[in-house]
Amino acid sequence: MATNEHDELLNSVGPAFSKLRRSALLEVENPISAKDLGRTLVLNIIVEAEQDPAREVTVGAVAEHLGVDPSVASRMVSDCIAAGYLVRAASQQDGRRTILHLSPAGIELMDRFRRHQRAAYEYITADWTSHDRLEFARLMLKYVDSQESLRHRRGHTEGAGRAFSSGPG
Repeated sequence: MATNEHDELLNSVGPAFSKLRRSALLEVENPISAKDLGRTLVLNIIVEAEQDPAREVTVGAVAEHLGVDPSVASRMVSDCIAAGYLVRAASQQDGRRTILHLSPAGIELMDRFRRHQRAAYEYITADWTSHDRLEFARLMLKYVDSQESLRHRRGHTEGAGRAFSSGPG
């Protein structure tokens, strides 16, 4: 492949990523409303944090993780609470701090969202070989892991705050 073709291919990656989120609304099994799809941005942060019991998520952490103003994150969180997907609780590490947890309805939405994502992936890649499907999945996860590593490295070198609290300090 010539350098020009490489550049064209690499330059098309960004616009392709932009299209991915929009295609998540494909009419597949258990469709997710556009409103709930937006809510999953916040709920995913909570799901990730709850993998480590020592991590707690605040509205400020949501803002930092999404790269939005705290007032925007506060409105997003309030919307999720009003929809019944999140609950506020007192931090067990610092009683002055309010943290967020998924409600039973939030857990159910995220389970449905995961099924929807899987169905969409299978629908989109239906004419791919099994090898290509698995290789793309492996490379996509590798890409996301690299992006997370870069975010953590940049946060440590720039002195940025932590997206999740793991205790006092």
